[in-house]
Amino acid sequence: MSSILRRILITLAVSCGVILAGAFWIAPMALSFYAANTVPPIARVIPTDLRDHSVSQASGLRLSYVGYDFEVPWSDLDEAKTVLYPKHQREKTEVVLAFRSGLRLMVTAVPAQEFTHEFAADLTMPTQPPTSDYVLARDIYEFSPEKMHYLSLSSETQSRDQAMLNLKSILSAKPAETGIFNIQNASYKGFQQGNPKVRQDSLLVNLYSDDGSVQFKFSQKDYPAGVTQAEINRVVQSLQRSSAHENYAIAKSEK
Repeated sequence: MSSILRRILITLAVSCGVILAGAFWIAPMALSFYAANTVPPIARVIPTDLRDHSVSQASGLRLSYVGYDFEVPWSDLDEAKTVLYPKHQREKTEVVLAFRSGLRLMVTAVPAQEFTHEFAADLTMPTQPPTSDYVLARDIYEFSPEKMHYLSLSSETQSRDQAMLNLKSILSAKPAETGIFNIQNASYKGFQQGNPKVRQDSLLVNLYSDDGSVQFKFSQKDYPAGVTQAEINRVVQSLQRSSAHENYAIAKSEK
């Protein structure tokens, strides 16, 4: 074999190697850097612990909706404007509570493992898959561009990182721009999106347990006073499964 032909073959082999390296490592790495640089700023917000654990002692109501009991530190509920969903089904999974002050509270009940079933399939799990809705939510909210494995040779790891980043951007609502906070009570653990000290249209709270999860959305666009952390803590700390089997509104007692 001539030296010229040998050099040509070596050149071709090196070129193929470079192309393969680009296809299996360089390209995914570049895509990871691109994804990290183009996500919204909210994807960089990670959960922190609450500093204010005070609980409002204001007069309010203990309510039962969509299978859960909880207290609200407001007594001006306008029951005539309460709406339960789905409207044409006996079992209700969501309620919108309207208060005369202008505050609106949406409560949504989610079956156990629904969150995991919906999103875990989008992730390539190199290890044990999430064991609960809370674990998956925690993994997503704690993920950020700084945790991406840019130099990993594993295409599965690169794909999972990008999927985690996309889910973080999707699941983090606008209130999360002012903070994501770890919250819990005796039976539930979850996250609060939004700092009540920063005025915004809404605040979100998601609480998870092995029996199901609950989302509270505090809509305060038309509520001049604004919701406080102590009031949110009152709702969170009082949440428990309802002893009643019916899924409709019951104002049980005044505090």
